[in-house]
Amino acid sequence: MHASEPAGFWIRLGAILLDALIIGLPLTIISMIITGNGISSHQFLSDTLTFLYALLIPIIWNGYTVGKRICGIRIAKIADGGPPGLGTMLLRNVVAGVVYGITFGVATIVSAIMVGVREDKRSLHDFIAGTEVIRD
Repeated sequence: MHASEPAGFWIRLGAILLDALIIGLPLTIISMIITGNGISSHQFLSDTLTFLYALLIPIIWNGYTVGKRICGIRIAKIADGGPPGLGTMLLRNVVAGVVYGITFGVATIVSAIMVGVREDKRSLHDFIAGTEVIRD
């Protein structure tokens, strides 16, 4: 039994979409302005800034991103319910990203289904990192 209520599929999707609109879109536009609109260079800068945002903001902001904060959900470590550290976020983002990549996105679909149907609402990257996404 969870001390906190797990966040389900739709609220997590909403948080991802908010992050994409509020953070991702402006980062892409800024990257295009800085690099002079060159596709490969602006894409690299945008991807790097987005990666750093997804990696560091939950560490700095106690498990929240802007989208998660708006939706009232956060990333928490299973062990103690505390915010994730650098190692946890590296596992969650980098290792899980490799798994999703080598399965050509199949693992992403599996993760979405897991969040939708599992009682604890944990995805593959939650299992890899020992995290869960909970409601405040």
